[in-house]
Amino acid sequence: MSPYAQISNNVKKTWLIMIIFVIIFSGFFYLIGQVLNSPWLYLLIGLTISILSAVGSYFFSDKIVLTLMRARLADKKEFFDFYTTTENLCLAAGLPMPKLYVIDDPAPNAFATGRDPKHAVVCATTGLLRMLDRSDIEGVVAHELSHIKNYDILLATIISVIVGTISIVADIALKSFFWGNRSNQERRSPLLMVIFFLSLVLIPLAATLIQLAISRKREFLADASAVLLTRNPEGLADALEKISRYQSSRFIPSSFAHLFIVNPLNSKKALSWLANLFSTHPPIEERIKILRGM
Repeated sequence: MSPYAQISNNVKKTWLIMIIFVIIFSGFFYLIGQVLNSPWLYLLIGLTISILSAVGSYFFSDKIVLTLMRARLADKKEFFDFYTTTENLCLAAGLPMPKLYVIDDPAPNAFATGRDPKHAVVCATTGLLRMLDRSDIEGVVAHELSHIKNYDILLATIISVIVGTISIVADIALKSFFWGNRSNQERRSPLLMVIFFLSLVLIPLAATLIQLAISRKREFLADASAVLLTRNPEGLADALEKISRYQSSRFIPSSFAHLFIVNPLNSKKALSWLANLFSTHPPIEERIKILRGM
């Protein structure tokens, strides 16, 4: 499959998943409102949490991530290939130069953050910059610049807020039911109550699975976009192969694993089909196979 066909295929699947996400999200609030007789109240709670979380994430998520992972500005003399490769790729992609950071971690990995191309950051571990050659670094940086150009970071933030909102509202709804008016609850249809309780458990789980599915699709999209930028699929494939051979990082919090080009917490063992459903990244073997088939 060509890079163009791969991009088109992943974009379509991402939009389909997003539509399903919106339907589940809307239906969840509607069901809670029906059971608790407070549809507008719960809708207002959900919107308030979403807006506050989205605003905070939009403006401060990059600073929070860099601070918690103890990233430092990359020195151009020390990390010359990192700087010059990024400068060349930005010129080719028509992107402004992002700020470059490094994490002192021997495990090779990299990620991008920031709310838009003008406020973007590309961060690599010192292990990656020492282990990979210039062609491999080019593939990794092209992948991260593709995330920036495709606004994957903003998309991930929005989806995270939606999933967080669903989880919070499910918890509030459950507590409100047990502490609410018992006479009103007793008049409810038993079937409606069964659906209600199942939804409190299954809908947050479904939302999380969809979030992870979107994350995996955007990784495929960034891989294909990187190939269009470098015209060298082998560079990224070789980089992914080298990164996958290294042991898991001890320095990266699990809450930030989805940001990286390769999940820094995965073991070397192949994941089962069920485990892949809960993975932030697609199987690295599959990514390498697709890249080498382009």
